[in-house]
Amino acid sequence: MKAAQINTYGGGEVVEINGNAPEPASAEGKVLVEIYAAGVNPVDWKIREGYLKERAPLQFPATLGGDFCGVVKGTGEEVYGQAGLLNGGSGSFAEIALADVKKIARKPKQIDHTQAAALPLAAVSAWQGLVEHIKLARGQKVLIHGGAGGIGAFAVQIAKHLGAYVATTVHANDITYAKELGADEVIDYEAQRFSERSRVAREDVLREYDAVFDASGAGGETYARSFQVVQRGGVIVSMTEQPRNDLAEQYQVSTMRQSTDVTPERLEKIAELADQGILKIEIDKTFSLDQAAEALTYLQTKHTRGKVVIEIKS
Repeated sequence: MKAAQINTYGGGEVVEINGNAPEPASAEGKVLVEIYAAGVNPVDWKIREGYLKERAPLQFPATLGGDFCGVVKGTGEEVYGQAGLLNGGSGSFAEIALADVKKIARKPKQIDHTQAAALPLAAVSAWQGLVEHIKLARGQKVLIHGGAGGIGAFAVQIAKHLGAYVATTVHANDITYAKELGADEVIDYEAQRFSERSRVAREDVLREYDAVFDASGAGGETYARSFQVVQRGGVIVSMTEQPRNDLAEQYQVSTMRQSTDVTPERLEKIAELADQGILKIEIDKTFSLDQAAEALTYLQTKHTRGKVVIEIKS
């Protein structure tokens, strides 16, 4: 079978297309899946570069990729979820992958394989952050950083579905897109301020919000300024930043760094939202399996809107 693999850590140049990769061996609690499409996430290029090698070293050759949508060999059941090496799988950037049954669920019925492959990590991250950690409720106000990105776009839609008032920070090119997703207030992060930097009162900054969900990966300054937005007793959840306990104590809010856990139950919730038409899935660009290296570099270096997907089987 064909698979996108690496034999060492590094940049795009280390990704090789192996046309004779062995098919993964079946194992208890796991299924073999014919991969139709594989979603690309920032964690994929970070794994390629060795960011996680201290915590989870790879055995080479290693097949890249986590998110997928495909068909279970032998049963024909359409499923989606994760098959990454760090999640008990064999890597989804391949024609066939091994996936842990605790990381998959039935594919949403009303969308195609490419759209479904875009969902697992990003949509579950948004759901877990807003519903389970923030416990966002109708009538509350939430600021979502990166509302046009892979996670953020789903977060805006889920927050609106929950009945919240949603503000989001995006690039100027994505203002109209964020409004189409349902955001009530859209902030150009390069030209506008979302928080107060001085003690002079201003009308163009956000105040007294119940929560902030940081899906942008923009870094420490954006995270630190978020504390100025949240009212006492509120919560800040970040996908990238470690909790700042000093700021949490100063502003009397709770904060956490989210580690997303893709489970069948959460995937089923996301499938329901997709089938009901609540989640709009924006595909920024698709690549072939032979272009896996380019797909990773594109996500790493470009300002993407929505998701990048590798299409493997039509």
